[in-house]
Amino acid sequence: MKLSILHRIRTRSRRRGSALVTTFLVMAILAVSAVVYVDYATQTMRESRRSTDDVLTTNLTEAGVQAELRALWRIFKEDQTFEEFDDLLVGASKTAPKGIVANQIGPRNGRYAAAVITYVNSDAYTRLITIRSLGWLDRDNDGVLDNGEPRKLVDVATTFSLLPSRVFDYTYFVNNYGWMYGFNQNTLIVNGDMRANGNFDFQGGSPTVNGRVVGAPNSKLDPAASGIINSAPVKQTDASYLTSYNGTAGMTTRWRQPYNPAIHGAIGSAEFENWRDLVFESDAQAVNGRPFGATLSDVNGTQAWSRTSPSSTITKTMIDSESTKELVMPDLRDLNRYISLSQNYVDNKATFSDGSTNPNYGQGAKLEVWDSSQGRYVRVDTNGVVNGSAVLIGTDAHPIRITGPVTVTQDAVLKGTVQGQGTIYTGRNVHVVGSLVYKNPPNFKGSNPATVEATVEKADMLGLAARGSVLFGNPNSYGATYPLYYMTPPFTKGRYDENGNYIPPFNANQVDSTGRKLYQSVISDSVMNSIAEGVNQVDAIMYTNNLGGGQVGTGGSGLTINGSLISKDEAMVVYSLPLRLNYDNRIRERKATSQPLIDLQLPRAPTLIRNSWQEWGFGNTTNLSPAFTGGNGTFAPAGPGNGTGNGQGNGWGFFNNLLDALLNLFGNLNH
Repeated sequence: MKLSILHRIRTRSRRRGSALVTTFLVMAILAVSAVVYVDYATQTMRESRRSTDDVLTTNLTEAGVQAELRALWRIFKEDQTFEEFDDLLVGASKTAPKGIVANQIGPRNGRYAAAVITYVNSDAYTRLITIRSLGWLDRDNDGVLDNGEPRKLVDVATTFSLLPSRVFDYTYFVNNYGWMYGFNQNTLIVNGDMRANGNFDFQGGSPTVNGRVVGAPNSKLDPAASGIINSAPVKQTDASYLTSYNGTAGMTTRWRQPYNPAIHGAIGSAEFENWRDLVFESDAQAVNGRPFGATLSDVNGTQAWSRTSPSSTITKTMIDSESTKELVMPDLRDLNRYISLSQNYVDNKATFSDGSTNPNYGQGAKLEVWDSSQGRYVRVDTNGVVNGSAVLIGTDAHPIRITGPVTVTQDAVLKGTVQGQGTIYTGRNVHVVGSLVYKNPPNFKGSNPATVEATVEKADMLGLAARGSVLFGNPNSYGATYPLYYMTPPFTKGRYDENGNYIPPFNANQVDSTGRKLYQSVISDSVMNSIAEGVNQVDAIMYTNNLGGGQVGTGGSGLTINGSLISKDEAMVVYSLPLRLNYDNRIRERKATSQPLIDLQLPRAPTLIRNSWQEWGFGNTTNLSPAFTGGNGTFAPAGPGNGTGNGQGNGWGFFNNLLDALLNLFGNLNH
């Protein structure tokens, strides 16, 4: 009996010991698991925080790049020369950065500092710039990059260029409000694209536009433009356009060819890409990432549309919901640029695309007219420049002859026949006082586009670029209502420049330094009265810093413009109808070459292209001395504002030390 009880007691004791061991093991496992979990969670939190810091510093460096680009772009867009760039940025290097910007942004004490570290004068129209940007999280908010504070360093290569402007892609371009009032589908026919850096209004009728219509938001206009097209114009169908194209009404040899897949390549093909911008297609669609065909584009996006008559139902289909943007116009304020262009011009095209010799190869700019008293042509210019004004009258037998870019420092008054290829720049106005036609006009018809291009490449082409205005008809006959009302405020609009400075609206009645009103010519009234006649045809690419307008069609039979009219304000008053606008696509860049078929040396516009982004690593700085405080230099990253300077002072010495330390820390990254 006793032995049995003792056995049971011992058995229970062993069981209690086993339970304690098991409990201890379970607790140990839980403890280890907890340690592992805490370690894992801590590591995950570290990695998460590091990833967050990486993203934040990346965004800060990008903010620095954007701030630097914006500062440089405002200078470049406003001046449209490299003079200030050259003064500010020449000599920039990693040890002597230039054009400094800095700021504090974000709720976590984020800071950036950026500057130009390389500046290369590639050619007369190009500058290659490298921007270095540093972004860091200023944990203690002392304006100093301390040890242990997350940071990132990047370099961004950027090209600033003066390129042939995209405004020349349009047969009608207005920087302010685009307007077409009082036309119907038969009295205004546009075979080309139209654009405004503001609203585009069709009122009092629905004209025919066989092409794109573009309006764009523009907060710099006064009043600001929301960027809408108020109404869809009429547009021909592909079949209707083809029928008209095969006819003779409206100078159809000057029209864009209707798209034909058998001639221009199947949609989306490589051959198609060569011709897509030079042909008409009514039914628009997105092809290879951009619209093809006639569209309406404004702040609401790009839409295909159809409207075959004013009474027909308008149908629209969204192609791209992205809003349109302002298109930068060239600026002709600095006439010396164009004097230099004229004086230094040499025709470098040795042969045409068909292999034939260019007779003007190696020649400079020149302008010639027939002198009946001498029975021969005489040059009006000296080394491509006419000091003063010029009255240029051509006939079919003895046309005005032009080669290359010629600058007339005051007014150019023209009418008659023109021969050659070139542009007349004027320091004041261009006055077209009669029809202006080509001796050898282009013919865009033909079954082989390459053959057509080879033919029209040799045909005549004239550019007219006025620092003042391009004006039609005899200015001495301008009335207070027609057209002067449309040449003065409130019809003309003021605007703000890139730096917020207000530019008053154009006012034709103002008197300039010549003592003449802005719409008048410095050529005497008696001479103007003796030569002026009705303007019924203008063969030219016309560009003006101010206003394009005046009296047209006064001789009956309407007006046909074969080319483009590009201006800030437009004020054409048409005295007889129809008005026809036919785009001359020889000035548009070709897909294969990125060059126009004929280079008229037209005004260029500023362009910015980001080429590459090079990241030099992310981490926490160590052994950085002395402290990065900005010293007494112009680069001071502390505080919420930003600064710009020329890289002088002790502040940049600290910045150099910082960059050197970063480069040493992450290896030899010199490039």
